[in-house]
Amino acid sequence: MIQYFIKDYTGSPFVLFGPEHLLALGIILLINLSFIFVRKSSNQKFKDGIRYTLAGILILNEIGWHVWNIATGQWSIQQHLPFHLCSVFVWLGAYMLLKKSNSIFEFAYFLGIAGALQALLTPDAGIYGFPHFRAFQTFISHGAIISSAVFMAVVEGFRPHWSSFKRVFLWTNIYLVVITGLNFLIQSNYLYSRQKPPTASLLDVLGPWPVYLLAVEFIALVMCVLLYLPYMIHDFRSAAQPAATTND
Repeated sequence: MIQYFIKDYTGSPFVLFGPEHLLALGIILLINLSFIFVRKSSNQKFKDGIRYTLAGILILNEIGWHVWNIATGQWSIQQHLPFHLCSVFVWLGAYMLLKKSNSIFEFAYFLGIAGALQALLTPDAGIYGFPHFRAFQTFISHGAIISSAVFMAVVEGFRPHWSSFKRVFLWTNIYLVVITGLNFLIQSNYLYSRQKPPTASLLDVLGPWPVYLLAVEFIALVMCVLLYLPYMIHDFRSAAQPAATTND
């Protein structure tokens, strides 16, 4: 068992879109689809139980990640402060679930889902294939980030609005500027604002620094529009229905 927690893992490395990767993605998809059935339940204690469980998973999994890095001598302020987008939404997602925070939800829905989805598709797992702790931790963390936002949307009925775009775009760019300044100060690379990550990612095809930062902004905007599309369609249909009724 200990070999699945050691730093210098000699088992099979993580294989991008290999059977284990696809299985993990499928499980996460099924969990999120199950929220459709949870929404129909009239048992509020059952819904609250799932909400608290998701918050607990986010927190305990993140603590486990830090404990593992400390135990294996890898923890540093340059890599493990909670400043990467997904690290931020581990804690914000847990807070949102516990407090039913609508102001946090709009950020978690757009940025949390978009960022965690990219991390699930191109995970930074390296040599740590399943069943190593690192592989499980990666998919649990990013899967739970997505599930926390989807749960609040599907089960609790939270939703973003057009005004959410302005707030998310403004505060995200302010955060980017602050973290970039910190990166140059302590020689870190949070948000990958100084250079691309060492593992394969979408950034590899987006040009050199700082061009890829502008490309990421555009892609993020497109992702946000796609995530808002279901609500856009719903609002359009809702607005058209009274008009159709009046014409009749």
